[in-house]
Amino acid sequence: MSRQYAIDLATKYFDDGSFVADLARRVAIPTESQNPERAAALAEYTEGEMRTTLGKLGFTCAILSEPRGKGPFLYAERIEDPKATTVFSYGHGDVIRGQESQWSQGLSPWRVTPDGDRLYGRGTADNKGQHTINIGALEAVLKARGRLGFNVKLLIETGEEMGSPGLRELCEKYAQRFKADVLIASDGPRLQAQRPTLFLGSRGAVLFDLVVELRDGGHHSGNWGGLLANPGIILAHALASITGPTGQIRIADWVPKELPASVRRALADCVVDGGPSGPEVDPDWGEPGLSPAERVFGWCSFEILAFRTGNPDQPVNAIPPKAWARCQLRTVVGIDTGAEAVLAALRRHLDRHGFPMVKTVMGRDDFFRATRLDPDHPWVQWAAASVKQTTGSRPAILPNLGGSLPNDIFSEVLGLPTVWVPHSYPSCSQHAPNEHMLASVAREGLQMMAGLWWDLGEKGVPARAV
Repeated sequence: MSRQYAIDLATKYFDDGSFVADLARRVAIPTESQNPERAAALAEYTEGEMRTTLGKLGFTCAILSEPRGKGPFLYAERIEDPKATTVFSYGHGDVIRGQESQWSQGLSPWRVTPDGDRLYGRGTADNKGQHTINIGALEAVLKARGRLGFNVKLLIETGEEMGSPGLRELCEKYAQRFKADVLIASDGPRLQAQRPTLFLGSRGAVLFDLVVELRDGGHHSGNWGGLLANPGIILAHALASITGPTGQIRIADWVPKELPASVRRALADCVVDGGPSGPEVDPDWGEPGLSPAERVFGWCSFEILAFRTGNPDQPVNAIPPKAWARCQLRTVVGIDTGAEAVLAALRRHLDRHGFPMVKTVMGRDDFFRATRLDPDHPWVQWAAASVKQTTGSRPAILPNLGGSLPNDIFSEVLGLPTVWVPHSYPSCSQHAPNEHMLASVAREGLQMMAGLWWDLGEKGVPARAV
């Protein structure tokens, strides 16, 4: 049988409704990792749905756990030849809260609803739809060739939406068992819906709070206005010192010294476009002198996610005692992306600018470090050639995703080159009501992954890791 036959089988899997049926069954399992009442659903997804599916494809499955883990980890492997190329792949079965009441009429987070090119449902884009595509393409290659021609080690976790607690410890414990030559997995969006995309790492993310707490209780603004320091004003000025009025970061330790030449080359033909329902890029926001693609994929960004002082819902004539802001720094390779280093640089900056009263508090213990595989790496060039052979066009190559993933665990703990092939798009409403994936992207994703899995069993694959 041939490469094209494998692609045709993957296409048939979509066209005859089997893909949507598999996806619908998985979306119906309400795997909300942020909801403590959904522990049984997390177990059902890994121990039932995924173990059954992968077992039928000849995978040996095991349920692993870690004390810090949010839920179970499913590890599945199919070893055909210890001397053959071994791919490590990954997906997550958990989703964010369903937000049922906020979905449009006729839609439900726990039901796949086709509407034109859209397939609605929680997890369709993040991440059930994406690993369903990859598993479906693996099955197509198995049917076409009778074997894969390479080895697969697959990990499905159930805590990614909570920061992947326990994943690092799991990979440290089982580093030898998880040993492979490359990570090939799918998450996040394409650069544009119509353009296949590879990304090679992710920006890091550090969440933290800034707090100004000056006294117990509020005090009448008529009696005490002009006499008592206002925490909201102090915090507003502290926040304003972190960036310029157009978002340029003013903390030198929070930005890289330069954009590497290979990154510039890779991003030269990349256009950020969320499609008709996406927002328009603000051309003058962020680091000057960079293209929009360079700002989101090659640079750091600081965001204020929430700000609260007083009683926003029912303001009263009182000077509030406290102000609070939830902030986030997205980081890239080129700075120390550890949370402690990020907050230490912020502390120095605030003290230097006269804000010793502003406290910094880590937002959560788990955070993702920035990672980036060189766009010129052999595995990148091999994967790009495979995608081009299938689709007829060169994919966009992003040095890293604009968002964050636990890619640092795979690249640093397991020592893997990492290549991600996303099957979503920027306006998928990920983490929001009406989440969806595009049927056209899913269909093309199945074709691309069938071609890529097929090519892994052929000659010309990059040399194996020592």
